[in-house]
Amino acid sequence: MMLQRLALCSSLRSRSLQANVCPHFARAVSQTKFPVTHSPGKSAAHRSELRQAKRIVVKLGSAVVTRGDECGLALGRLASIVEQVAVLQNQGREMMIVTSGAVAFGRQRLRHEILLSQSVRQALHSGQNQLKEMSLPVLEARACAAAGQSGLMALYEAMFTQYSTCTAQILVTNLDFHDEQKRRNLNSTLHELLRMNIVPIINTNDAVVPPPVPNSDLQGVNVIHIKDNDSLAARLAVEMKADLLIALSDVEGLYDSPPGTDDAKLIDIFYPGDQQSIRYGSKSKVGIGGMEAKVKSALWALQGGTSVVIANGTDPKVTGHVITDIVEGKKVGTFFSEVKPAGPTVEQQTEMARQAGRTLATLHPDERGEIICRLADLLTEKKDEILSANKRDMETAASSGRLSQPLLARLSLSTSKLNSLAIGLRQIAVSSRDSVGQVLRRTRVANNLELEQITVPIGVLLVIFESRPDCLPQVSALAIASGNALLLKGGKEAANTNRILHQLTQEALSIHGVKDAIQLVSTREEVEDLCRLDKMIDLIIPRGSSQLVRDIQRAAKGIPVLGHSEGICHVYIDSEACIEKAIDIIKDSKCDYPAACNAMETLLLHRDLLRTPLFDQIIDMLRVEQVKIHAGPRFASYLTFSPSEVKSLRTEYGDLECCIEVVDSMQDAVDHIHKYGSSHTDVIVTDNENTAEQFMQQVDSACVFWNASSRFADGYRFGLGAEVGISTARIHARGPVGLEGLLTTKWVLRGEGHTVAEFSEAGSMKYLHENIPSVTERSNTGTVM
Repeated sequence: MMLQRLALCSSLRSRSLQANVCPHFARAVSQTKFPVTHSPGKSAAHRSELRQAKRIVVKLGSAVVTRGDECGLALGRLASIVEQVAVLQNQGREMMIVTSGAVAFGRQRLRHEILLSQSVRQALHSGQNQLKEMSLPVLEARACAAAGQSGLMALYEAMFTQYSTCTAQILVTNLDFHDEQKRRNLNSTLHELLRMNIVPIINTNDAVVPPPVPNSDLQGVNVIHIKDNDSLAARLAVEMKADLLIALSDVEGLYDSPPGTDDAKLIDIFYPGDQQSIRYGSKSKVGIGGMEAKVKSALWALQGGTSVVIANGTDPKVTGHVITDIVEGKKVGTFFSEVKPAGPTVEQQTEMARQAGRTLATLHPDERGEIICRLADLLTEKKDEILSANKRDMETAASSGRLSQPLLARLSLSTSKLNSLAIGLRQIAVSSRDSVGQVLRRTRVANNLELEQITVPIGVLLVIFESRPDCLPQVSALAIASGNALLLKGGKEAANTNRILHQLTQEALSIHGVKDAIQLVSTREEVEDLCRLDKMIDLIIPRGSSQLVRDIQRAAKGIPVLGHSEGICHVYIDSEACIEKAIDIIKDSKCDYPAACNAMETLLLHRDLLRTPLFDQIIDMLRVEQVKIHAGPRFASYLTFSPSEVKSLRTEYGDLECCIEVVDSMQDAVDHIHKYGSSHTDVIVTDNENTAEQFMQQVDSACVFWNASSRFADGYRFGLGAEVGISTARIHARGPVGLEGLLTTKWVLRGEGHTVAEFSEAGSMKYLHENIPSVTERSNTGTVM
């Protein structure tokens, strides 16, 4: 009968869970079944390899399962964990849970029973007035475990049933692992349950287990004493040849010092040789282990071929996706690895860049200019090495077939491109002389008390770019000129070119001892993980597709993002437009470089222009240029046979395509732009100056042009020398962002022992607040990031 029920549960699992899981997991559930790639005996070298984990053990610590009052279970937290396990099980993975919580659940039940029993007895013998004097006895843990185990299992079973997932309970002790026959029986049972798509829920049999023996932790590869659920999970993971062990606790992961201390830093990747570099804090108040026990168990499992991640399972911000995030290879908690990379971690790179960047910011402008000029020289001197590396990237990209022709064109470098880059860098070197330390405002607050507002670097910049290796020296030069530290993350399609360009950049930086100010992230760091370094990075600048920008804007946690997610640019042709100007501007805005973010995507026509020579010439020109036309709703209504009607008026085509829509007036065009535009660049073509001025005043975009192509929205054409991108944000920098957009300000006050008390009613000092005209002067005050 039991086998029939288990088989039924197994068959129920094959049903779709799409309707049962929350939207956060809809994407994961809709994926195809997980491929069987289990290769036991070797742990993952990098987080990205965790995506291939098939057999996974999830260990839930007491602090994760138990409520804060230690009486009862954290039901909401447990439900979200069950949901994630069910999702992964549905993908075809083999999930096992090692759980705590029986003692806490049993303590809750026994306290309730004791209180009820005492209240009844006292009510019968002593009267109600004695109820206040009741006290609870100290409850023995093994009795609590005996009372709570069945309830805990019933709760798991009820939760997993909601996802058509069957569970089975297994209670173990040390003897089950040390007795060979029992160990084989346990192994056989677990394999049979996994074969039937059942989630085993394992716990130590705390009702009969003896108290833990001091100093009986780990004794070699073949022996591990089961003294807590950490050691149980490790032993089970190795015994079952699991690919991954996820240990959830009440801390973010492993710290180099006890969490909460001033200098404590979360360790992203922990290597076996790093054990002596950390100090442990106290253990959990509701568990019998502690971080030291977790680390020892994790290292034992790692030695046995199982990858391990220790992470926080109690933080409400991450609990709902912590397990799935780990399996997807995201940077969550502490990852244990036996493979130590040759270079520094990205956190170490960021710290190195910040320290060197502080020195860079204090250099004289001429010295920063020398670095940039040296980089320009190296681009031409080492052009053969650069082009050779670029050729390897081009050949790899072409053979893979993953890049479109426009992206291949962006990836390609040539001698002329390198020469143009060198010229642009020398222009930046000249403009850098009046950047850092410029006095924008000087005020005499009182006699011998002067206040200055001066320009300073932002700090550490993270620039993420795709398929554009020429972006690396441009952005590096702007960072050097503005005194900013820089972290670069390029696309893997340009890995060889980026590597040689970064080496040349560091060679140029070395002439003034600031080589580490610009770092190239060449590890397998995911972009989303970089965006979480909110305590180390001050500004993120994405350079690439609108999808890349949107992904970074979503992923950035507490770090400002300078950029635009879309370039939906409009050109409005007014009823008083000149035919020649209109034709030229439309053609240039759409056809000069259709993939650019400043290319026209929507053409707005005043309704009076329909069925006029201007309208006919516009349509003929677009046809000659092979531009595919999509009709807006109103434009389609005017035509008997219209082009395909546009699916959305908020579309960035990025190709020889555009939407045409009809508006009744200039005001109607402004309203349309505000509703469907992206605040990038919008154009009016008209000979009526009053209409143009109203348009430019009302349109709320980063760039608004009158009788000029939208393609002018570019830092080079604006005379900025180069740009790091175009921003549609409302604060800091907007439009094409060049050198000035990479600076902020700080206030410097110079006095002679002044105090605020001197300016009180009884004091002798008076505020003057006199502005001192000195905007061209530089301050010698050092900058601090």
